[in-house]
Amino acid sequence: MVTVRIRKDSRSRLSSFLATGHAGWAQSGRDLACAAVSVILQSAWLGLSEVARVKLAGTRRSGRVALAWPAESRSRPHVRAIVETAALSIEYLALQYPDSIKVVVESGGDG
Repeated sequence: MVTVRIRKDSRSRLSSFLATGHAGWAQSGRDLACAAVSVILQSAWLGLSEVARVKLAGTRRSGRVALAWPAESRSRPHVRAIVETAALSIEYLALQYPDSIKVVVESGGDG
């Protein structure tokens, strides 16, 4: 199962994504649920870094994508549009693949 942690800061602004695991929907390399989560998060990464020009902290490797953006950028309209669209997309995807994708929303932290 892929678990996606969507974190909000103490001001309820999205602050990071962490996806771990494999969906198990199909064999590795052919798993549409896993690929969909990966594409959404990779697109958010590109949007934040190349369109919104935000300096990101994160890692990308098989079975794990971690992505965080600085507090001073979280209220910017471009940043909000990118990350809120990604979060909503993952939440809808989890509704379509409930046995493969789990979303955990964590609120109130600093990061």
